[in-house]
Amino acid sequence: MATKRPFKPSGSLRGMLFNALRFEAGWLLCVLGGSWVAAATGAVLLSWHAWRCARPGEWRFIAVFALLGLILDGGFHLAGGFDFHDDTLIAGLLPVWLWMLWPLFATLVFHSLAWLWRYPLIAAACGAVSGPLSYLGGAALAGVTLAPWLLPAQAVAWGALCWGISTYMRRYRADIVG
Repeated sequence: MATKRPFKPSGSLRGMLFNALRFEAGWLLCVLGGSWVAAATGAVLLSWHAWRCARPGEWRFIAVFALLGLILDGGFHLAGGFDFHDDTLIAGLLPVWLWMLWPLFATLVFHSLAWLWRYPLIAAACGAVSGPLSYLGGAALAGVTLAPWLLPAQAVAWGALCWGISTYMRRYRADIVG
């Protein structure tokens, strides 16, 4: 019988908590502040993350998430899932404040959420619940109208995304999940 290696957190508990709190502060600033605040907040928080706590090559993962956010949420917008009213959109798809949440979320993957990827079904369930709740709260705070079908679609998308992250981490990044 093979024994499982113990979980290896990326840094101290204090570092992981700071990582999570930094994301939450960034989320609030992006949603409440709009696109200009989001651009400045994202630049500061992503630069700080790259300078102080990013793993080697983590920038690639963050860049993939930025592109993924533009594709997924942009697709949902094109399908009529979001009504941003008067917000200026990136490439006609998303406001900067919503798009910036994707690379900010990616800063959690190797750090404060690293423990979660050991459990694919729990990761999928957490994504399926927390993803739509984040959109629901953000829409209420930012004055965005959501189509009735969007939250169930977000549940499927975020559940699949978190299951995919878990699968990737367990298969290719055992150094993180143990």
